[in-house]
Amino acid sequence: MSELFDLSGKNVLITGGSQGLGNMMAEGLLRAGARVIITSRTCEVAEDAARQLDPTGNCIGLEADVSTTAGAIALANQVKARGEPLHVLINNAGKSFGAPIETFPDDAWAGLMAINVQTPFTLVRELLPLLKASATQDDPARIINLGSLVGHAVQDRPTYSYSSSKAAVHHLTRMLAAHLAPFNITVNAIAPGFFSTRMTQKLPLDEMPGKIPLGRLGRSDDVAGASVFLSSRAGAYLTGVILPVDGGMHGCR
Repeated sequence: MSELFDLSGKNVLITGGSQGLGNMMAEGLLRAGARVIITSRTCEVAEDAARQLDPTGNCIGLEADVSTTAGAIALANQVKARGEPLHVLINNAGKSFGAPIETFPDDAWAGLMAINVQTPFTLVRELLPLLKASATQDDPARIINLGSLVGHAVQDRPTYSYSSSKAAVHHLTRMLAAHLAPFNITVNAIAPGFFSTRMTQKLPLDEMPGKIPLGRLGRSDDVAGASVFLSSRAGAYLTGVILPVDGGMHGCR
């Protein structure tokens, strides 16, 4: 059974993997045997996070600002210049914003949509040759996008641009899945609920368990397990799936 989840020999790129959910996924993928590249806007942060995740060197930290198209292309060029295969791309980097509708600023849309939606598309386009080269019918290359509970379920927080961007990520995932299936590339999304991360530190997390059917916040192993599943032989026959990892907040209502 363990062979179903074995990622030995696989190379994985996780944008924004130096912290938060990306860091949790990186740890799980490393434990499953993968070699992982994580990114941060700051070289020191990326390299320090990589050393903490795996001092043996199977985790590499790269500086990359993927908030712009140019930055996303530059990251793809860094990865291609390494001359190594790429088996899994995890589009995790993103940002959030919330404000009452009466004061919600117009400038809270363009930059957020760029990093949450356009950057994943740009990285898929730029890294497609590497993904195609590593893909087979029995062992597809994988793309995993980070969606969100709020991308398919309305919550009581006024995160208009963020929620819209995650809904777009979900649909982009399905479109890419349909178009890339002939190349033996699967495309799925993880839609997390509430986890304790820097992005959620302003939320009343102590009140959340009472709203979650399973009665607790998400833990590191929850999102790590989902990423290992979708990256491994166990998840090779799934594509176009939006996988909720939210304690039942979407599926039980």
